[in-house]
Amino acid sequence: MKDLTPRKDDLEPIEIASRDEISALQLQRLKWSLKHAYANVPFYKKSFDDAGVHPDDLKTLSDLSKFPFTVKTDLRDNYPFGMFAVPREQVMRIHASSGTTGKPTVVGYTRNDLDVWATCMARSMRASGTRPGDIVHIAYGYGLFTGGLGAHYGAEKLGCTVVPVSGGMTTRQVTLIEDFRATTIMVTPSYVLSILDEYRAQGLDPRESPLQVGIFGAEPWTNAMRSEIEQAFDMHAVDIYGLSEVMGPGVANECVETKDGLHIWEDHFYPEIIDPQTGEPVADGERGELVFTSLSKEAFPIIRYRTRDLTRLLPGTARSMRRMEKITGRSDDMMILRGVNVFPTQIEEQILALDGLAPHFQIELTREGRMDEMTVHVEAVVTHASADARKASAAALRERIKDVVGITVRVDVTEPEKVARSQGKAQRILDNRPKG
Repeated sequence: MKDLTPRKDDLEPIEIASRDEISALQLQRLKWSLKHAYANVPFYKKSFDDAGVHPDDLKTLSDLSKFPFTVKTDLRDNYPFGMFAVPREQVMRIHASSGTTGKPTVVGYTRNDLDVWATCMARSMRASGTRPGDIVHIAYGYGLFTGGLGAHYGAEKLGCTVVPVSGGMTTRQVTLIEDFRATTIMVTPSYVLSILDEYRAQGLDPRESPLQVGIFGAEPWTNAMRSEIEQAFDMHAVDIYGLSEVMGPGVANECVETKDGLHIWEDHFYPEIIDPQTGEPVADGERGELVFTSLSKEAFPIIRYRTRDLTRLLPGTARSMRRMEKITGRSDDMMILRGVNVFPTQIEEQILALDGLAPHFQIELTREGRMDEMTVHVEAVVTHASADARKASAAALRERIKDVVGITVRVDVTEPEKVARSQGKAQRILDNRPKG
């Protein structure tokens, strides 16, 4: 793979500022954000008042722990525009979640918010190895989902040529990558596996593709999958993090020269890690739930938002800003099987450790009597597609999951192309247990 380390001259000064400088800027902006939310969002005024705190109580960064959390149900309860801190006429764009589990969560952006978002995305892309003038193939979904447009405006801000393909039409994705000679692709990690399958189906060598950088986000993925993608395409696979409630993609990003965790753009987002059970902050380096407070958002300030993502904070390396470890899972994606906590990424790691299995899988949860059961549906690669080979692969995967994860599962190794493909975020868990 090509060395794509950015030159220090290309970095913004804040990216390599001292911790003291970063902390001073954070305190200044945090005071503004708390006052802005309190003065302009009735929800925050009531929330702070009920907790007996006022923005003036923030004297140091650690004082933030005195303020109450915001959770997703708070956003739904204030649907559609109740969380906006500026007049609706100043909101230049609205994004929203799918709302598949109830009312969608709605977020808004002023003109300045959109510029900050584009700047953070451009910074993330530069950290990934993308350069001005590169051709960027965007296969994230466009529309109310923040992925496509977030990537689009960031690429334009960086000075790239944008190919706004969106998701789906996988055959066409490959054609356009090859014909337009895209050097960067931005897409979910599960969908790039579908694109990889299509390369092979067309008889093309993915290692000969023009792609040099893949920026993958919107779902947890493992370092084992990184290795799988990098070896298949001979390109850098870099992790990006974000969520619409905090801004969208571009809250944090890996640096291509280290790939050792995602640097959080701490000049705009203040991170905390808390114990997910007690809500108490934990020290940097300890694992827990990630919480974010916005430092510069005008239309939709967010205060101590519980992301449900599980990670830990680490010191900066390639940049001065702190890193978050790759997301290992979400507290609401955690499955408990006979007393053992299990995340989809743990199953993924065991699948990728076996040569006979493709990285396409789903986990089905069922209940027989009083006991929950887990079945892992996974595909065989073409060379291991015979019934005997699939039976052997199933036995090997069952054994690995038992030894490493500590649970007994059923394994269904199907023929190739039998597991549902993702054209956006992967649906890893099928919960078919009786409701109620």
